[in-house]
Amino acid sequence: MTYEVIQLTKDNGVASLTLSRPPMNPLNSKVFEELSLAADELQADASVKAVTITGAGSKAFAAGADIAEMANLTPVEVYSFNQVSRNAFEKIDNLSKPVIAAINGFALGGGCELALCCDFRLASDTAKLGLPEVGLGIIPGGGGTQRLPRLIGTAKAKELIFLGDIFDAAAAEKIGLVNKVIGADLLMEEAQKLARKLASKPLVAMSMAKSAINTGINMDMNSALTFENKSFVTAFTTEDRKEGIGAFMEKRKPSFTGK
Repeated sequence: MTYEVIQLTKDNGVASLTLSRPPMNPLNSKVFEELSLAADELQADASVKAVTITGAGSKAFAAGADIAEMANLTPVEVYSFNQVSRNAFEKIDNLSKPVIAAINGFALGGGCELALCCDFRLASDTAKLGLPEVGLGIIPGGGGTQRLPRLIGTAKAKELIFLGDIFDAAAAEKIGLVNKVIGADLLMEEAQKLARKLASKPLVAMSMAKSAINTGINMDMNSALTFENKSFVTAFTTEDRKEGIGAFMEKRKPSFTGK
């Protein structure tokens, strides 16, 4: 498929998605529509085992929603806009493949919320993150009020959202918002390295582990453990389980097929 405001490439099991509205890569309805379509494509493509997301250029991952597009919208139009963004973010969040955000600059507002939809967040040492919406008289509308507290806890999430401060990658790593801070010149190399490592793992097991974590966190402990147990039993029926245990017993490198 041909995209206009994103770029999507695939190489040896790894898909690389780039937001392409430089220099700041703002998120408008067209970006959200194409993110949604790309998520559908990635989910359907069995050859894709891992995904990276970044922004074009060196200034921004995504510096938030396109305020120029939103400024004069009516409440009804804002609702429709927000449904489009929610649909795109939920599809990325629910991808059965691991997703890595390579945060190469500003990740503000919707850009930060997009990163929150990913399983891993690697940030360059020049990255800046934040949810400044309250200062504009609105609130985060792309899942920030829900995904952020689940990641870093409610107290810290309230601090970041209420104050709207913009903070650097080191501060983000300290509170668990990003997994690792990397030199800007090495960010994409490290993101691809992690993606290739993930792509070498058994995809069915990884998908089930992702589902167990993301689903279980919203359940009571007993229900979550039951969900985990069912997923474990299902994983035990796969060809990859046979290959993984067989390779371990035979002291050889496994060759997983994703079945």
